[in-house]
Amino acid sequence: MSEPAGITPQSPSAVREHAVRPRFPDVRPRRIRRAGWIGILVASAASVGLAFVPSPYIVEQPGPTWDTLGATDAGPLIQIDEVATYPTEGELRLLTVALLGNPQQPLTWFDVAEAYLDPSDAIIPMDAAFPPSQTVEQSNEAGRIEMQNSQSSAIAAALLHEGYEVDSDVRIAGVIPGSPAEGLLEEGDRILSVNGETAYDVWSIRAAIASRDGASTFALERGDEQLEVEVVPVVDGDQRLVGVYPANEFTFPFPVHIELPNVGGPSAGMMFALGIVDELTPGAMTAGTRWAGTGTISALGDVGGIGGIVQKMHGALDAGATHFLAPAENCGEVVGHVPDGLEVFAVATLDEAIAAVEAVAAGDDTSGLPTCEDVSGS
Repeated sequence: MSEPAGITPQSPSAVREHAVRPRFPDVRPRRIRRAGWIGILVASAASVGLAFVPSPYIVEQPGPTWDTLGATDAGPLIQIDEVATYPTEGELRLLTVALLGNPQQPLTWFDVAEAYLDPSDAIIPMDAAFPPSQTVEQSNEAGRIEMQNSQSSAIAAALLHEGYEVDSDVRIAGVIPGSPAEGLLEEGDRILSVNGETAYDVWSIRAAIASRDGASTFALERGDEQLEVEVVPVVDGDQRLVGVYPANEFTFPFPVHIELPNVGGPSAGMMFALGIVDELTPGAMTAGTRWAGTGTISALGDVGGIGGIVQKMHGALDAGATHFLAPAENCGEVVGHVPDGLEVFAVATLDEAIAAVEAVAAGDDTSGLPTCEDVSGS
């Protein structure tokens, strides 16, 4: 009679061996099974332990968003006094990125693994957001100054766009200890030019430093004295850093206040400028369309790249935006990562951003407007 498939019959000798040794059972299989379970338990315990070990990474997530045409708990986000303003519609929403983890409160490997599974999260090295040379407090202070500069540059860009005259100074708000600038540049110095380029705003200073290898020459006003100082920047990735916090000091023809507490960094500049232009001009720029966007802004209206563009696109979609303004400099990160339901336009200037918003509002053909596919050549 044949045997059932998959079962090997025992040989007579095997049966006999088992039969003649009943008092001495083979304990090796039991020991092997016990060793296997011990191995699994040890590996599991090690995995659990590793999950709660601090990691050298932080996570970027979509952060809160605000409509520059709306209000915060503190009141209108943009308040313009002593000049005519006009009703607005729709949304011009600025975006933020939330950082999870810092050197004082590092994430665990479990946190990092969880973020890896979410397409709207990005895992980046701790040092990329918190340089070892800076404390968390110094990093927060830098973000606060950048936000102030962003707001003043946005006001200047909007008013210059509308034909108003804006006078400008740039002063040093702080010097980072141990940086190339320490002992050469001082808090309160007025920067007149860098490498022969007039220092109209923070943007122009950074561009002048980036444009030259080796030392940069600062023409300064320090009290009643005018002097020239050479500083050799340090190279950090694609940046050349001298180690100062420059601050814009503009003189505006009328008061413009931007109220956005507890948010740092420069990336909301373009959206601030769009909100101001919309309030200063008759008719609603958006015609009720819900826009979001990001990008730094110079006083002369140049739009610059930012960090966390993918997280900001997801944040825009979550907030209900249908159209998105992305800095042309970020297009390499945008292509292939645009969430479904969001139309993205690439802009390099405030004029281009306004043109995109107005074209959509008017129902015009937008096929001629630049997209990131056009800019990146893909």
